[in-house]
Amino acid sequence: MRVEFSPPDITDAECQEVEAALRSGWITTGPRTKSLEKQVAERCGTTRAACLNSATASLELTLRVLGIGPGDEVIIPAYTYTASASPVVHVGATPVLVDAGQADDGYGLDPDVLAEALTPRTKAVIPVDIGGRMCDYTALREVVDSQRHLFAPTGPIQEALGRVALVADGAHSFGARRDGTSSGSAADFTTFSFHAVKNLTTAEGGAVTWRPDLGLDEELYRQYMLLSLHGQSKDALAKTRLGAWEYDVVSPAYKCNMTDVCAAIGLAQMSRYDSMLARRRQIITRYDQALAPAGMTSLRHYENGTVSSGHLYLANLPDLGEDGRNEFIEHMARADVACNVHYKPLPMLTAYRDLGFDIEDFPRAFDLYANEVSLPLHTSLSDEQVDYVISCAVKTLAAVGRS
Repeated sequence: MRVEFSPPDITDAECQEVEAALRSGWITTGPRTKSLEKQVAERCGTTRAACLNSATASLELTLRVLGIGPGDEVIIPAYTYTASASPVVHVGATPVLVDAGQADDGYGLDPDVLAEALTPRTKAVIPVDIGGRMCDYTALREVVDSQRHLFAPTGPIQEALGRVALVADGAHSFGARRDGTSSGSAADFTTFSFHAVKNLTTAEGGAVTWRPDLGLDEELYRQYMLLSLHGQSKDALAKTRLGAWEYDVVSPAYKCNMTDVCAAIGLAQMSRYDSMLARRRQIITRYDQALAPAGMTSLRHYENGTVSSGHLYLANLPDLGEDGRNEFIEHMARADVACNVHYKPLPMLTAYRDLGFDIEDFPRAFDLYANEVSLPLHTSLSDEQVDYVISCAVKTLAAVGRS
């Protein structure tokens, strides 16, 4: 039995929506994108959302909206994917990587670790909701609130915040909640990924939301639209209205808008997203119940007011280390079960070593990585495939020295 790691869950509903978009005569940013933005905002408990072509673009534009650039520092967990950090480099700011701590078994940004990393140059923090479990934004906000006296704002958005910005990397957490607050409204800004392997996909795509109590909804939305479409004052749809050709370009900006063809996929996915989240929870519960007695622990998706989006099944193989973990993955591959690793910490990657980071300075992040394996988790898995993954995992644990 072959088990893929994370194929997209595409049904006739998505195909029909895309066909309707193609036949509509309007395939770039238009009514379907705007409809998806409204649905994203509603699910997140915010009043506005901007859909773009990736989470990476959403994060970079957020840093630019905040006015972050050279001379500024942005704090990022070392245990994440490069897309959490590369936008900081893109805007000319300095990435400050921090090690894993105690929060959420090391997976969430630790408030104590954050407090030690803040300086007068810190302008933003990017907590990462790894696997779909939200960080503790209440605790993180208490830390940045307590350091308001260090903060020297530059620009109107920073002045409105009055402190270091919490910019959540919610690439994994669309649909998650913590302590009754939805991902998308817990941090000051939250960026989402709708990439092909994510819970909800638009093939390629992303979105950004922000707290409505900032009182800047229309201004923030306007800035995202300008930055994502060459700095042009009208989008293509607005220019099609009779006599409305005139436009201006207010800055030499970027091109990262979402198209209606991509949004069509997202609209179909949104109509069944609750059932998709429920299915992920069923699979995670089954994995937890069957694998914990065999010695495998995992990121806790559902506990103490936390309801994860269930994006990744991050399993921990204590004491196996890199070699044992890699042997586990190879054994599973021979059984036709695809596994993965999330993530190789940034200081292990050439790009970040070249920036001066050394994995020796991040021992807890390395330990998380060395003992982590991600099992298949997606809504196309059948019950029979889930049972097969469990059977293979238990046998493999025994084969590599844990039973």
